Amino acid sequence: MTDRNAPLAPDVLAPRLMEVFALVGPLYRRVQRKVEQAEAIEGVSVGVRAVLALLRDHGPMTVPQMGRAQALSRQFVQRMVNGAAARGLVESIPNPAHKRSSLLRLTGEGEAVIDAVTAREYTLLRQVRGDLTEADLQACLRVLTRMLDLFDDVDVD
Repeated sequence: MTDRNAPLAPDVLAPRLMEVFALVGPLYRRVQRKVEQAEAIEGVSVGVRAVLALLRDHGPMTVPQMGRAQALSRQFVQRMVNGAAARGLVESIPNPAHKRSSLLRLTGEGEAVIDAVTAREYTLLRQVRGDLTEADLQACLRVLTRMLDLFDDVDVD
């Protein structure tokens, strides 16, 4: 019998982590499709939603900072920012640290939109079945964070 709390050997860990990848990919794609289905409600694509959430959670940022934070290409983030700006959801402000790269921040409308999107998503997530505990979620976050750290050096541009 193995100790469930003992760290796994690399040869045992690798296939178990592949099981996580096998679930995360389809989950990500399904959630993305659900957000896209709701685009008719809020008029916000998955990419614009990501920009709005990032600015809400971290305050004003540059496009390159957002790209790095989301592991997305600068060009993709710029397109999403342009879409959000066209709707008046974000605005450019001067960047005291770098004159050629302005900061972007949420407008009042942008805050209202991301709050509505998030509220709808929370309503949906409240339907998750099971007896999940805080310890379960902490373990899940720990595993996913370790996996993300492994690929920190992957260039997205």
